[in-house]
Amino acid sequence: MSSDNISSPISRDVDIPYSTTTTATSSGDPSQSPPQPPLAGVVPLSWPPDGKLSLEWIQHMMSLLDWSSRNLAPLAFPSVFPVPVFDALVLTASKILHKEPNCLQIEILDSDSTVVVVGDLHGQLHDLLFLLEDAGFPTQNRIFVFNGDYVDRGAWGLETFLLLLAWKVFMPHKVYLLRGNHESKYCTSVYGFEKEVLTKYGDRGKHVYRKCLGCFEGLPLASIIAGRVYTAHGGLFRSISVSHSKRSKGKKNRRISLNPETTPLCLGSLEELSKARRSVLDPPWEGLNLIPGDVLWSDPSMNPGLSPNKERGIGLLWGPDCTEEFLKKFNLKLIIRSHEGPDAREKRPGLARMDEGYTIDHDVESGKLVTLFSAPDYPQFQATDERYNNKGAYVVLRPPGFDSPEFHSFYAIAPRPTVNAYYDYEEVIDSDEDLDLASMVTAL
Repeated sequence: MSSDNISSPISRDVDIPYSTTTTATSSGDPSQSPPQPPLAGVVPLSWPPDGKLSLEWIQHMMSLLDWSSRNLAPLAFPSVFPVPVFDALVLTASKILHKEPNCLQIEILDSDSTVVVVGDLHGQLHDLLFLLEDAGFPTQNRIFVFNGDYVDRGAWGLETFLLLLAWKVFMPHKVYLLRGNHESKYCTSVYGFEKEVLTKYGDRGKHVYRKCLGCFEGLPLASIIAGRVYTAHGGLFRSISVSHSKRSKGKKNRRISLNPETTPLCLGSLEELSKARRSVLDPPWEGLNLIPGDVLWSDPSMNPGLSPNKERGIGLLWGPDCTEEFLKKFNLKLIIRSHEGPDAREKRPGLARMDEGYTIDHDVESGKLVTLFSAPDYPQFQATDERYNNKGAYVVLRPPGFDSPEFHSFYAIAPRPTVNAYYDYEEVIDSDEDLDLASMVTAL
């Protein structure tokens, strides 16, 4: 395993592609910030007439998003990213995503190709822009797999998600976007993304938010890279016991065992994962929907076995023996999952902290289990005096085996533009533990 490639804290000069600029900072509730008039010389992003995106278009989009985050109030966002452009991008991306399977089989055809795996981003646009520059843009020989949690907590979840959708549309077979637990209706209503969208798009905000939720439904759950590496946001999942009544004829009378207290837990198969219904964004998690819940919410443990994840109230905990069983059963060498930042890891005895943006949680006979977190200096808004000051990281996988991860850690871009949170971070729980599942159902 190669040594870390650690970059130093940097402040990045902003590339301003316009003739006139102003500086805007938010104060108080961002929803109360007065909209700024369109600036002279600012040309809003437009959708290509032929519907085909180019590298130049995406580079312009990246520069525009960076610039607007530093120079415009949130309510002015439609002046640079109009609703028709949003609609065209999300519709095009959604059509691609919904056609992809639950578990992507990413085959590597070129011997000189590499794969970059990215963990949680949580609306930290500027760190994503740095990551893309540091790792190199997606190309025919550089494949990207993003492991979910693009939105919430950070102030630029919308920009982050739209930028990744643009890369997906431009290079659909080289950029893969998996779903995280925050790509849901409940989490986005609690951790800020819904309010962010409503603030930035005003009276069209509900329309934009609904379209985002629809796009979330299409995000695949997992991937297998080069037949050797399994990636998912949370991790492993249970097998669903399906039995048939003596009177049953066909699928209508199929019975699915739902009670986790009476049904012994065992690891699920890739075939079961492929059949799960991923379009359910929130609980009730039952039947085959338990599998997406596990994939998105589960965590590793140092204790052996498979058990309900009582800390989160959803998903599973699995031990090193389960990692070994999963790797061996499916002839895999590496599991890369995300889902736990420094706040969550602080409360997890026996597991390493997230100071460097990654941890190696299980090292077993058949391979390794890695947790990868790509949001440095997280969370952006923090109520405590002392910050975690964690680095973010991404992983590079190289031929021939693609199963020996190179970890690239990096500091947060500093300073971040001045902006206010879109959720009450002083009152909201620090991590995704102790979730109110009743509220999750009620919110539907």
